[in-house]
Amino acid sequence: MAAALKGPDLAAGRWPGEGLADLLPLHQAANAARAGAVKSDDAQKFYRGLLAKVDRAHIHGLRVMMARAVGSPDGFRERLVWFWRDHFSTLARVRPDRLFNVALVEDAIRPHLAGRFADLLTAATLSPAMLIYLDQVRSVGPTSPFGQRRKQGLNENLARELLELHSLGVGGAYSQTDVRELAELLTGLTTHPSLGTVFRANRAEPGAETVLGQSYDGPGMAPILQALQDIADHPDTARHICRKLAVHFVSDTPDPGLVADLQQVWSRTGGDLAEVCSALVAHPAAWTPQMEKARQPFDYIAAALRALGFGGDEVMAMDDAAIRRHVQAPLLAMGQPFVGPPGPDGWPEEIGAWITPRGMSARIRWAMNAPTALRPDLPDPREFAVTTLGDLAGGRIGWAVARAESRSDGVGLVLASPEFNRR
Repeated sequence: MAAALKGPDLAAGRWPGEGLADLLPLHQAANAARAGAVKSDDAQKFYRGLLAKVDRAHIHGLRVMMARAVGSPDGFRERLVWFWRDHFSTLARVRPDRLFNVALVEDAIRPHLAGRFADLLTAATLSPAMLIYLDQVRSVGPTSPFGQRRKQGLNENLARELLELHSLGVGGAYSQTDVRELAELLTGLTTHPSLGTVFRANRAEPGAETVLGQSYDGPGMAPILQALQDIADHPDTARHICRKLAVHFVSDTPDPGLVADLQQVWSRTGGDLAEVCSALVAHPAAWTPQMEKARQPFDYIAAALRALGFGGDEVMAMDDAAIRRHVQAPLLAMGQPFVGPPGPDGWPEEIGAWITPRGMSARIRWAMNAPTALRPDLPDPREFAVTTLGDLAGGRIGWAVARAESRSDGVGLVLASPEFNRR
């Protein structure tokens, strides 16, 4: 796993997605049409046509992510994509902005998840998806020329979440003063319809800002980029991110020794994520078979499709209706709508958040219906249980599968079992 992570991103090459350069023209057109949609029936019809294209691009983004998760020879990389997409959670308030959420994966997360955390943090922070979601596009330096002319002021959302969620973490060594100073430093960052992220000097708060004891001043983006580097290098960032990795991949209550060892690697390598993740998968504490984690819905469907013999090419061949029926709608029913987190803090990790009566009901429905629709030639359930669950295929689940009335019932029992829904 570690060696593959340090190599090329094979899944992105085989099943390419759409980045900002691909999606920005559609976003620009849809936003422009949205403004004029009230003028006439023809304008409204034109806008609806563009929204249909937005929806297709959104579905295609889900198709690509699922194809990679199912078919990639480097499954750990795909798990990390999902981890970092959740860490840098964004939510589209209007449908055209869904395109930016798709682009965030292709442009910010995949290129940097095996590099330095500072580069990943910078790319995600400066993405249009993040700037729009956390209202940075509304943040203006109060004494900047633009702010004085328009009577607009500061918005602290991006600065607060950058420190509290994306880097130092709750309880990190920062204060409300740091949040405000960082918010002032970030003014000038906004988006442009045809360019994506831009810096507008007339919106930037003049003068130096002090964040975490460091002073930043100067024209353009340089002070912002330096601040992001320094925030990434802060010891509390190492503590927060290393523990979060351990919680996601190992246990809700990870071994303190595991977290400490990851922090040491982080400090020694300057936040080299490939090295930190290599240390994670090599650590003995990461391989204790406790089955303490729940498979979250996206991971559950990906694992089920793999178990049913699907490859990435087969997922890519699924039309929009099939993706909606067998992936998008079930994700919503299971409590994890695609790129629809409950807030900037992303999805919960606790097993109790996912193994709920409502969530399990949706999983059981999927397990009992989707396999037959997707794979009419289902395997023998007893063999399927062994190949899917391995050493966990005995006991009650083995007894139940052997007595299933049909192949579809037997396969469904395996996919609905506690053994399959935990990891």
